[in-house]
Amino acid sequence: MTKHWTPLALLYLGLSLAGLIGTWTFNLLAIVSLRDFVGDWVGSGPAVSSLTVDLLVVAVAGSILIIVEARRLGMKGGWLYVLLSGLTAFAFTFPLFLAMRERTLQAQRERKSACPKG
Repeated sequence: MTKHWTPLALLYLGLSLAGLIGTWTFNLLAIVSLRDFVGDWVGSGPAVSSLTVDLLVVAVAGSILIIVEARRLGMKGGWLYVLLSGLTAFAFTFPLFLAMRERTLQAQRERKSACPKG
């Protein structure tokens, strides 16, 4: 189970869990208080709207990175991280992808160093 878990991968995993807990704490509060979830993104003033656009652009760019990088590294199911972000939060799925990417890179490094040169 601890195979290929580098300190960087564990850091990303910790950020992923913080993203999940942090976003879903507020998501549940919005649901319980019957808030207009999408309306609150853009209707609470220019600062909130700016932050919303900022995060949406980052999420789109990050989603493209996830799909391209997963293909490049041979990671299966890269699109699942993007799909899952719509059900959970990009603050959860993006660092989770980065943790799995780091594990993949570590496994590739270990395979490369184990192969005899010749």
